[in-house]
Amino acid sequence: MPINLSKGQKVDLTKGNPGLKSIMVGLGWDVNAFDSGVDFDLDAAAFMLGADGKCPTDKEFVFYGNLKHPSESVNHMGDNLTGAGEGDDEQIQVDLTKVPANIEKIAFTVTIYDADSRHQNFGQVSNAFIRLVDESTGQELIRYDLGEDFSIETAVVVGELYRHSGEWKFNAIGSGFQGGLAALCGHYGIEVA
Repeated sequence: MPINLSKGQKVDLTKGNPGLKSIMVGLGWDVNAFDSGVDFDLDAAAFMLGADGKCPTDKEFVFYGNLKHPSESVNHMGDNLTGAGEGDDEQIQVDLTKVPANIEKIAFTVTIYDADSRHQNFGQVSNAFIRLVDESTGQELIRYDLGEDFSIETAVVVGELYRHSGEWKFNAIGSGFQGGLAALCGHYGIEVA
């Protein structure tokens, strides 16, 4: 039975699941019924953060343009351009045993591609969620449904995996940003061209 989190809630991941090594982070969403005439393309990403809350280099930003971290600890399973269908729309695999020692946190985000030119925002998205699955058993461990808290935002930090006293924990963040992916990159210390 997965643990359903609410915003701001933190939960132990590895303490309650000893031997947990590899997790699949699934992110999903639905686009509301009205038609803006343009497809929605939502993108999941992972920012691997050091103690200062920033990415040490551009390689710690794992997204559709950089699918795999050099350590092979974080792998993006590919870009879904429509979000159609049930279940996860995008997936990111995390091997906790390979996460470099200088990485203290992995933030999972969802952004709307080209939101400004397409006049789109998260007020037009529903049923957004993140779930963590034990890859060895296929068991869903944690689920966080974001609810309808966003209106004008074009980027959302959904949740964070972080180290605490030698264990991994998960924090349901659910905080929105305006300015899409560029705003998130700036927040996490990535230079945007």
